[in-house]
Amino acid sequence: MPEQDEMPGQPLGKDALIAWMEQGCKPSREWRIGTEHEKFGFDKHDLRPIPYEGPNGIETLLTGMAGRFGWEIELEQGRPIALKKDRAAITLEPGGQVELSGAPMKDIHAAWQEIDDHLHQLGQVCRELGVAFLGIGAQPLWPFEAIPWMPKGRYRAMRAYLPTRGHLSLDMMARTATVQANLDFGDEADMVRKFRLALALQPLVTALFANSPFMDGKPTGFLSHRAWIWRHTDPDRCGWLPFVFEAGFGFERYVEYALDTPMLFIHRDKTYRDAGGVPFRAFLEGRHPALPGVHATLSDWETHLTTLFPDVRLKRYLETRGADAGNSATLCALPAFWKGILYHEDAISACWELVKDWGHEERAAIHAEVPRLALQTPIPGHRTLRDLALEVLPHAKAGLAAHSRLNAKGCDETMFLKPLFATAASGVTPAERMLEAYRQRWGGRVEPVFVEQEFETFLAECG
Repeated sequence: MPEQDEMPGQPLGKDALIAWMEQGCKPSREWRIGTEHEKFGFDKHDLRPIPYEGPNGIETLLTGMAGRFGWEIELEQGRPIALKKDRAAITLEPGGQVELSGAPMKDIHAAWQEIDDHLHQLGQVCRELGVAFLGIGAQPLWPFEAIPWMPKGRYRAMRAYLPTRGHLSLDMMARTATVQANLDFGDEADMVRKFRLALALQPLVTALFANSPFMDGKPTGFLSHRAWIWRHTDPDRCGWLPFVFEAGFGFERYVEYALDTPMLFIHRDKTYRDAGGVPFRAFLEGRHPALPGVHATLSDWETHLTTLFPDVRLKRYLETRGADAGNSATLCALPAFWKGILYHEDAISACWELVKDWGHEERAAIHAEVPRLALQTPIPGHRTLRDLALEVLPHAKAGLAAHSRLNAKGCDETMFLKPLFATAASGVTPAERMLEAYRQRWGGRVEPVFVEQEFETFLAECG
């Protein structure tokens, strides 16, 4: 995430912003896939969220991992707020959720190894501190007031602004967690078709990965409460983007959308300043009331793009953002799903045929219902998202199989889709399995989720 100050040069124009995005185009032989996942830390003695400070706090965790495993510490105002090594990073979300932003990998086996290494490292430090991490889409027990706030300037600015736009925005920041996959594109036309299909299939992903039925110690009535929270965060920068399906969509149209989205902050002199809800376009043109005559830089543009939160986000690659976080058994299922579909011609064409005729009203209705109904969400043709899953997943599997990327035991990448096939076949989401446990084995309490959804310190053997 670009947070360094940049000396202003010649004022930028819209063409420069479009050209910046176009630089993400690359031939298929260079396509990679990145995986990011967030998780909630908790004290194993009382299940409380991990504070930033203290002997078992996030600060101690970060410095411990840096000292033991060679990560480089990133400081803000003298305090550790991230770790970096090679092309990967460990960062903090506002409520102390720890995120691994993985390096771009050639295949899912490599992503699996990266996550496995991360969990081994994290586990060693966690055991010494008496803390652990929970793989779930929303904080199931603790109220917002009990959540620690991380000392990052951008989060202070966001905390002040976002509640003016959506009444659940602070819950989004402090009490949700996701897993996402990042993918490349070959040229503008390839970006457009991938963006459209990924956006059309986001409700299906939300349904398959629905894993957040609790909040404040009880069921919420939603299977993906995380998805519901995001619908009430900020309509300017969240949700699905109808214009992506309109004729003429491309880099320029997305740039126009980003230019007209209000800024969350301005980063100058190592300080985050309130942007006053002014669109980025005004800053680009030197018309920001707080900095008259000062023009935005490319660094400002890159930072602004990270503050847009649609279900699919465009930078120099595509980020798919529709899934609840899960435990260590499911982390590679999401990148496997998207690689199988978006990196194979037959799969992308076949899946587009299944969704291309949906209209804006139909898409809006599906997005509105999926947080509550998940796989039972109605879709056109008197069907449900479960029916769509049973049609889409074989295409994802065939796409992965065609790549023939094998691990040391001769297993291809289709092995990572097994949890999704099981969910689609049964029609029962992870959230529904937890609700059943809540009613039966857990005796109407959510505390057992911290045991059953705790991250293992290793992944199941690959193959």
